[in-house]
Amino acid sequence: MIITFNELRRIKDKLPSGSSQRIADELGLDVETIRNYFGGKHEAKECVGVHFEPGPDGGIVTLDDTTILEHAMRILNENK
Repeated sequence: MIITFNELRRIKDKLPSGSSQRIADELGLDVETIRNYFGGKHEAKECVGVHFEPGPDGGIVTLDDTTILEHAMRILNENK
């Protein structure tokens, strides 16, 4: 999946507090890995297949696996 960096950050910014930890717990990943998925620059144990390329609108992000994004979208839908 390809998404702009700014769109990925908008999704992350809409998440309620504690969502990164919740996603990490649900998927058995380190919370820093989740933060990096959304554009953070934290030291993480796992790599989740996110590739950032500079460009307009914050650049392009290629997601090899959308599982984390799907969890984030589910959390957003729960809070509507």
